[in-house]
Order: sequence, then C-alpha cells, then structure tokens
Amino acid sequence: MQTSTAGAVVRRSGEGERRWFFGGGIWTWKLSGAEAQDGLLVVEVELDGGKRTPLHTHPIVESMWVLEGSLRFRVGDDDRVLDTGDYIWVPSETPHAFLVESEHARVLVIQPGCECEAFFRGASEPIDGSAQQTDFNLLSASAAANGGMSIVGPPPF
Repeated sequence: MQTSTAGAVVRRSGEGERRWFFGGGIWTWKLSGAEAQDGLLVVEVELDGGKRTPLHTHPIVESMWVLEGSLRFRVGDDDRVLDTGDYIWVPSETPHAFLVESEHARVLVIQPGCECEAFFRGASEPIDGSAQQTDFNLLSASAAANGGMSIVGPPPF
C-alpha cells in the first residue's frame, strides 16, 4: 500500500488483503472501513462460474460493479443479467441474490459505512494456500454473531 501526504490510499492491481469468503470467492480488500475517513468498504471479488448466493438482505445499501464476466441478479421480483462494465445498486433491506453465469467473474463490491465489514471478515479467512471450501454454516454463524446479512430464502436460480 502507498499513501500520499494527503492520506490517499493507493492499491495497485493484485494488492490488498486476500481472504477466502465462506460463501465462495476470493475477496481482496482494496479499502477497509478503518482506512477510509467515511468508513467506505471496497472489495474486489473473484468468482467461479456457477457460484450462487441465497436470497439475502443487508442493513445498508450494497453496490456492485462487474469488472469481468456475467451475473444474473435477482432484486425483489426482478431478474437482470449484468455483464462486464455494468453496475447495480441495491437498497438496504432489499432481498437479492446472484448467480455467476460466465466461467469466471470479477466484481467490485462497494458499501458505504462499514456496518457489514465485521460480517464479511467473520465469514472469511486469510488465504493460506490450502484448498478453500464453501461453507454456508460458517457464513450463517458470522451473520448471527456480527449482523450485516440476513438470509431470507434459498438461491432463486
């Protein structure tokens, strides 16, 4: 990480804390809530094809910018396909889920404040080179302990 005298945070491609998310995917922290004066959280996420989420909500808004690949998103009762370069903003407490339709995808998750950061950290572990396993029980345990997410239904896809 490089910072200027003005306190800017610069993370180059491939830089940032890398963690395996128990819901699937490698999360690279580009900006943590502690680093940002306003608590903004920015995480780059690498996802394999077929990765899906249960229908869930967050207590704060969530936005996602698709850097590479294709995802099918359900927000409420609306289904949309998002491709490279597309962006989605989901209001707080709105049920949503997604499915990675391409072979691989990279997205940038951007959340205001850092209310959900404790959930994301509790639902992930540092990458240590061993095989990482998806474990929705650990994901649910972090949600129960830290808040930040509520599962409201099974994956809709």
